[in-house]
Amino acid sequence: MFTKQTNYLYNIIKQNKNQSICSTVFPAFDYFYKEKNDKEVHDMVTGDASFIKKINRSLIISKIIEHGMISRADLAKITGLNKATISVQAAELLAEELIVETQAEHKNLGRRPIMLSINKQAGFALGIDLDKDNITFTLSDINGTPLDTQTIVMETSDYQLIVKLLREQITNYKEKCSHARYGLIGVVIGIHGIVNNDETIYFVPYHQWHHKDLKMDLENETGIKIFVENNANLCSFAEIVYKHYQSENLLSLSLYSGIGLGIMVNGKLLKGCDGYAGEIGHMIIVPDGLPCTCGNLGCWEQYASESSFIKKLSESHNQRDVSSEDIHHWLQAKDPITSKQMEEYIKLLTIGLNNIINLYNPEILVINSELLQLYPDALTEIKKHLSSTVGHYRKLLISDFGKEACILGACALAIKNFLDVSELSLEFDIAKRFAESLS
Repeated sequence: MFTKQTNYLYNIIKQNKNQSICSTVFPAFDYFYKEKNDKEVHDMVTGDASFIKKINRSLIISKIIEHGMISRADLAKITGLNKATISVQAAELLAEELIVETQAEHKNLGRRPIMLSINKQAGFALGIDLDKDNITFTLSDINGTPLDTQTIVMETSDYQLIVKLLREQITNYKEKCSHARYGLIGVVIGIHGIVNNDETIYFVPYHQWHHKDLKMDLENETGIKIFVENNANLCSFAEIVYKHYQSENLLSLSLYSGIGLGIMVNGKLLKGCDGYAGEIGHMIIVPDGLPCTCGNLGCWEQYASESSFIKKLSESHNQRDVSSEDIHHWLQAKDPITSKQMEEYIKLLTIGLNNIINLYNPEILVINSELLQLYPDALTEIKKHLSSTVGHYRKLLISDFGKEACILGACALAIKNFLDVSELSLEFDIAKRFAESLS
């Protein structure tokens, strides 16, 4: 019977791509179909029952995390799996200490329902944002809640010295997490540069790193599973996982030391042939313009990154170190120098935004920028320059996450990889996090 079902399912996939019919054979099919190619689907559905069990397990874990607390009966309704399957899977997850049982508050007569929730103390994820001048480390629980963050200023671009620093910090976090059942479940490092599909580093402009295998260098010395990803891709992943945008086509533009674009198309990261897609900051907008560390002249990030804005503002005010507090004060006071520069900055920013919109026709375009968060009229001013009758988008937003987007995406990816789920939906309280940063 199983062979007939799986062959029937595969034939439907191959001939019709009819996802709805396939879902009638296996309720969990919707869950994994969109992330698999034909070969992967064939391997899964024509293999033994352990593949289907794995799919069901991933679906159950994903739904438990999404709902926070959920009963076995409700899990069966939501997933379409029968109660026996839910019971068996729940028993295994409880034995593995990945989930816990609690009795829900129940005001009605009768027995209180037993709820399942993720065991957030089962393990911990470490996200690392390796930027131009500093490295930020954030430790989260398995529910994606940040527990500890520290930033170390870098005074060197020497690869070996930075690897040594990373190794020491990862080892320290590994020891801190050793009390948990699964300890440190994974480390994800966000790179502000070009990362190959095999997670090796092709090029980091600001550090002038070429062809570095940071993943292997750290795994060999720490014994921890390391993942390396482009920072803009992690930012887009954070938007999907923590903001729960119901979108298959989302772009996340990061404007910090450089400019990067995380591209989600049909629910998947678009990385290109080698993994280099999204290096939008090196789109030339001024012929024979300012020199860029990539070797070209007139790259967009030389005009529209936050670092370029701050550098120019510092020169205009003849002030060496310009802080976000300074910028906020000048904008509120309507300082003519700052106001004029912001006007020019937004004009240059929207040149690139117009190009992106025309290229991708995004459903949601999220701009990740702490600078624009300081300027109340930012979105209004940006939209004034997006007046083309050709370019279309549905939503344009400024992210709430700021510089935490990369680090949150890194933690979320470590959790996703550890739990081996296709979909992940986590919670993050921006207001609470901001209050904690002020205390």
